[in-house]
Amino acid sequence: MTSTARQTAISSLLNELKAASFVAHREVEQVLPAIQPHGEEVTLAWLDACRRIFDFDREAGKAFIRGSSEAEKISETVLPWTAQALNFMHWRGSWRALEGFMANLPRAYGSLGHAGERRWAEIGFMWCARQIESGIAYFGTPVLELSGRQGITGIEQLSTPAEELFESRKLLLGTYLSGAIRVRNLLGAQAILPWALRGADIMQSGRIRGEAYFRLESEESLALLLEHLPGYRLTDRNRLLAMLLDVWFGAGFDLKESNWSPEKGRPFMETDGRSLYFPAVMPNRDEAVLSVLHAAGHMRFGTFDREAMKQMFADAWVDFPAAGPVSWAPLFVRYGEDALRFQLIFDLCEDLRVDFRIQQLVPNYLKRLVATACATGTRHPVSGVYFDLALASIEEALAATQPHAVRGKRFGQLLDPAATVANAYRVACTIYSNDALPHIGDLEAFYAAYLPGRGPNATRLAHPQEKQDQQQQTESRGEQQGESQDQGEGEDQTAQNAESGDQQDGGQREEVAGYGDSSGTATQSAGKQDAQQHGASSDKGVPYPEWDYRESRYKRNWSWVQEKKLAESNMAETRRLMNQYSDALKRLKKAIQSQKPTRLAPRLRQMDGDDMDINAVVSFIAEKKAGRSPNPAIYRRREMRQREVAVTLLADMSTSIMQHLPEGGGRLVDRVRAGVLLFAESMEEVGDDYSIAGFCSKYRDNVSYYTIKNFDEPLSEDIRSQIGGMSGRLATRMGAAIRHATARFDAVTSRRRLLLILSDGRPEDYDDGGDRRYLHEDTRMAVKEAVAKGVHPYCITVDTMANQYLPQIFGAGHYMVLEHINSLPKKLPEIYFRLRR
Repeated sequence: MTSTARQTAISSLLNELKAASFVAHREVEQVLPAIQPHGEEVTLAWLDACRRIFDFDREAGKAFIRGSSEAEKISETVLPWTAQALNFMHWRGSWRALEGFMANLPRAYGSLGHAGERRWAEIGFMWCARQIESGIAYFGTPVLELSGRQGITGIEQLSTPAEELFESRKLLLGTYLSGAIRVRNLLGAQAILPWALRGADIMQSGRIRGEAYFRLESEESLALLLEHLPGYRLTDRNRLLAMLLDVWFGAGFDLKESNWSPEKGRPFMETDGRSLYFPAVMPNRDEAVLSVLHAAGHMRFGTFDREAMKQMFADAWVDFPAAGPVSWAPLFVRYGEDALRFQLIFDLCEDLRVDFRIQQLVPNYLKRLVATACATGTRHPVSGVYFDLALASIEEALAATQPHAVRGKRFGQLLDPAATVANAYRVACTIYSNDALPHIGDLEAFYAAYLPGRGPNATRLAHPQEKQDQQQQTESRGEQQGESQDQGEGEDQTAQNAESGDQQDGGQREEVAGYGDSSGTATQSAGKQDAQQHGASSDKGVPYPEWDYRESRYKRNWSWVQEKKLAESNMAETRRLMNQYSDALKRLKKAIQSQKPTRLAPRLRQMDGDDMDINAVVSFIAEKKAGRSPNPAIYRRREMRQREVAVTLLADMSTSIMQHLPEGGGRLVDRVRAGVLLFAESMEEVGDDYSIAGFCSKYRDNVSYYTIKNFDEPLSEDIRSQIGGMSGRLATRMGAAIRHATARFDAVTSRRRLLLILSDGRPEDYDDGGDRRYLHEDTRMAVKEAVAKGVHPYCITVDTMANQYLPQIFGAGHYMVLEHINSLPKKLPEIYFRLRR
């Protein structure tokens, strides 16, 4: 095509665009000066793309035209991304995907390069071809978030697991993407697939719950992040922290785990004047140790002294509550939009006062604080000046520890042993008025201003202390422990306020980020809310340890079992099963009658009986001749004796028992119900003590143990109806269920104890991280613990693959794999009778 022909084609295309849309034509003319230097052929191709895309979808055409100028500027090309934009014409409703593509195109070229941009676009087109909403989610996500500053490798780390999940579970990219990015940034790329697989399972049980999981808004997803988050794990070092406090401060500190989660930003140690609240992890050991000592110092050196707090509130012209916990909020909200700035200054002053007192108790504490702070990387561009000011104040305090040192004017009065939190407030007011420190407008900058080991002092409601409380803290701590043992988790409302950190003031609340969100005193409405929170927390259940083979240790109080009554019942199903298996039940009862003892068994050394016990008589005469007091039990008698056997039937009630059997054989749950029912009827005939329970799980802190029949309960119609209503749900944390079932044998006096476990699959749960061996090893240890306590577990399974893992868990001869599922109802009682011999 000649130059003249190209010029004519360009004019024609411009006229067509003008006829189609005046706005589109105007915007094209604005972009043309950037396109034309690439030549007439390139300009013609670009204009043709504008017209074709605009004809396909007006919104798509506008997005392409508006984004072209910046795309050309960064890429210094036109044809590659123009050809890519034309691909969106393959999919109806793709204008939002094209809009995201054009918006991200400059950053893709700038951060990934030309080759990386091509791969980025290819991945996006694959998602558009799969499902256009997924393509929209992909191109709508900023490139830097997708790549995680790892280039195209970071994008592929996200896309590869998503492709697998879409093919196997039909999980849409839009559901998965935002959470996957945060999981990768926090835990690394290797954590994405296990996290997403668990989320896909949850999505099947409920869409709302699944979406909350993928958005990292549910307790389930946050528990995963906490469990695998890298750093120094304080939750595993509770005893070490307590010993550290005991060494330097003496006993008297109540350590509790806080409700911090990775989504809340930087982790801090917190205190409310009554307890220390530690996060699950901290960046490193040095910061963890400094945090523990610093928070304890606030409790020990008067931050919560009632008289000093009263004086501070009086200086701020704020009413101090007569009783109950106190909110810090009124001290800061009076500064309006500058509240975070004043809080940083106040915390800096109070932290300095406390840290100087700690230095007198803990040698080299301030030097260690300075060294850790200096090792911190780049300062935050906004709040770095606060960080440096805090560091300078520590160095001033270090200088003041030298003999004949002269204290500085700005912080000097805080280094006086008689200084209180009220003095810190006054110094903070002076610095706020005189120093031109920058405004703090967001929490990221706010948190970055604190030195390692320090943190916001007003995150929780404060419990004021009397002076004698501080002096006698060690003695009172012992009394508090005794009270807590009597009351369990039933603390008063004030203590619950301190633990929850979610108090309100009856709706008249002012919120300022970074400190306690309840203004004024603790009101009656706050107390009511706390009581409701307390009621929820009491349902956590019974804690059990769990074995971690990777660390070769038990995790203390790791899994929690809640005993529940099975809500479902179905008497009609029970009657149907009884009719269906009536012949089998008759045969079982006949076999049981033949096993009952028919001979009289002798009982020796009785006080009365049918005959003399010769051995007892000889012993009686010999002892009497020797001048001792002989045992008069010299008789024997014969009576019927039953074996002293107790058994628990523990049924796996995970989701998998709801599967349909091949060749129209109904569902597996029907066989499970029938087996349990025939077992119960058989046990009534034989007379052994027995109980029936089911279990399922939803992570380590929610293992449900359904007690269908206790040892001391008769087999009632209600129990039969519950058996008919058994159904599957959730997962299979078998180790915790075995430990709980073993513990329930403590109330049984029978000499021989059997735990009969009915399962259809391997031990698994949503939080095993994809490591099947983890719960296998824990179950194996739970079996060993049961045997050590005199309980003998035996597993019956219908999983045809069970021979691959049951020998390692239960040991040879302590499990049975049923070849035919239909044989389960009849086999279950028969297996028990073989075991009880």
